[in-house]
Amino acid sequence: MLNDAQRAIVKSTVPLLETGGETLTQHFYRIMLGEFSEVRPLFNQAHQASGDQPRALANSVLMYAKHIDRLEALGNLPAQIVHKHVSLQVKPEHYPIVGACLLRAIREVLGAEIATDAVIDAWGAAYQQLADLLIGAEEQTYAAIEAAPGGWRGERAFRVTRKQAESSVITSFYLSPVDGGPVIAHQPGQYIGLRLVLDGQEQRRNYSLSSVANGSELRISVKREPGGRVSEHLHDQVAVGDVLQLFPPAGNFVLRDGDKPLVLISGGVGITPTLAMLQAALETERAVHFIHCARDRASHAFRDTVDGLAARHPQLQRFYCYDQADAADQVDAVGLLDQQRLADWLPASRDLDAYFLGPKPFMAQVKRQLKALGVPEAQTYFEFFGPAAALN
Repeated sequence: MLNDAQRAIVKSTVPLLETGGETLTQHFYRIMLGEFSEVRPLFNQAHQASGDQPRALANSVLMYAKHIDRLEALGNLPAQIVHKHVSLQVKPEHYPIVGACLLRAIREVLGAEIATDAVIDAWGAAYQQLADLLIGAEEQTYAAIEAAPGGWRGERAFRVTRKQAESSVITSFYLSPVDGGPVIAHQPGQYIGLRLVLDGQEQRRNYSLSSVANGSELRISVKREPGGRVSEHLHDQVAVGDVLQLFPPAGNFVLRDGDKPLVLISGGVGITPTLAMLQAALETERAVHFIHCARDRASHAFRDTVDGLAARHPQLQRFYCYDQADAADQVDAVGLLDQQRLADWLPASRDLDAYFLGPKPFMAQVKRQLKALGVPEAQTYFEFFGPAAALN
């Protein structure tokens, strides 16, 4: 149990985390991934190499330390972590490993004079508080998914029934359960976890579900990432008839019910969850503005799909912005999605709901622009491809 004295010690470490948190978390990952092979599949090595994962953990630890006595102030962060853990099947037995490595990293990076026994004890109690919170919430989520019609726990075998190139870099995989049973009705915007073993090494990845639920199959649309071990394997090696192991859908970046005008903004492969949101929204009379940014026509996935929806649904307006375009591309703008273009494409009323997804710089820019244009921040929603981190 975390006591008041320990809580005060944890809060006092905030300045150290603000100046050296990333160094500490990098050391933490070196210890854990180097010595505990059982947790390696839970972490994307590309995010390790880029520094995204250490930065994300440093930000999360800092937020937790700052709000240790008011965890409700963390807002949506715990829910994001819970859903990410569920999608990758993090289990209670993983938490002691993470905790031991974190405390060891604190001692080794800060030194025994700063990271005294009292500091280590305080952080041990704080970590256990957080672990208990997450373990409890994750078990509730696992149980709810398992109990739902078509739900399951752990991995389930799905067969690739169709493989469709959507653009020069994105391919869709249609997946049906090998057992022939029903498939849980996922919410628009959610993602699945995928488990593969490549060259004897287990890999786990998340991929957004790019179509609305139909009770019988799932569709993921995967971008080929240069040097991406799993994405290249899926594009080049996985064929119709192959079987993949999937974890159940998760994620809290989902389309909420409402009657306000809906704006969906995506960049690149960020179109995958917003497409599912679009399909769901068009089942109602809700006005929708769909804005997609791509490098060029060849890399623009699902254009024909969205154009077809616009032709059938008068409440849908769609706008495309390409970095590069030819006259024949029939694009609405060329270059970056600047604030004036966004203002022109938004509904007249700023009392709207906006969802946006894409590369981090793109999302940071869209977030700033929406705020400047008067869209209420509480009515804007976003999520990251990679680990959770601050979006400034």
